[in-house]
This record gives sequence, structure tokens and C-alpha cells, in this order.
Amino acid sequence: MLLTFAYMKNWRLQKMSDMTAMEWHRILALRAEVFVVEQHCAYQDPDGKDFQCYHLTMESGEALVAYARLVPPGVSYPEAAIGRVVTSSLVRGQGWGKALMEVAIAQTMKQFQVNEICISAQSYLLQFYTELGFVQEGEEYLEDDIPHWKMRRRESRG
Repeated sequence: MLLTFAYMKNWRLQKMSDMTAMEWHRILALRAEVFVVEQHCAYQDPDGKDFQCYHLTMESGEALVAYARLVPPGVSYPEAAIGRVVTSSLVRGQGWGKALMEVAIAQTMKQFQVNEICISAQSYLLQFYTELGFVQEGEEYLEDDIPHWKMRRRESRG
């Protein structure tokens, strides 16, 4: 499924079963580049959830520059979730992260017919997610030795 927005070029939303091996490889490479190499965090990225999720990607030329995993209710939380949110160092600081999350939020609500989304946010990104309408819950916790907060975003249906 190809999504086009006026302020960005083409976003692709796919299930893993609809991807080519090359598309899936590029996603895993970007996730490893940022979460494992840049953040110095050795963890098991393929966690068995990818088969059940939608995968939102944005390419610039030949490079995959933005990605998020849209998780159905009941997989990570009772609510729908967004995870593995990542932008390539090639585009950081240019607003791609915000655009990625805006599209991810809209598509999560549409694909799963929900008005509530949970995330596990790295603590240094609290302000970023707060500006997108997420609210902290509970207490800070460690996930893969990185401080995180559970956050929730509710949208009233009118």
C-alpha cells in the first residue's frame, strides 16, 4: 500500500508477508544501525512481533530513511502500539521524525480502528512524544538498559 501526503513523498505501509527479502533486509539494517550500533545496545531485535504488524517506511532515493512498526492491540499492550521508531542519520534534524510519527499515529488508528495508542518511549524523547499528544504513565523503567516511559495517546471520537 503506497501512501502519498502533500508534505512528503511516498510512504509505504506493508505487512511483512507482502515485502521482498530486500525490503525486509533494509528495515532490519536501519533498525540495527540506530538501535544496536549508534545506541550501543545489544538486544534481540527480531522479537516475533513483526509478522503481526504493519511496517511504515519512507525512502529517499535508494536509502531507507524512516521506519516505524504499527503493532495491533494485544501484541505489546492491550491497546495498539507504535514501536521501533527510527530515522536514519542522513535525515535527522529535518523534521522526518515528527512526520513519521504523524503518519504512524494516523495509520495505527485507521488500520486497527482504535483511538488509543501506547508506546515505550526512550526517556530523552519525552518532550518529542509529549508534543505529539502522548502522556507519561507509571514510572520510568529500563528496557534493554535504556531508560523508558510508557506513554499513551487518546483521541476522542467525534
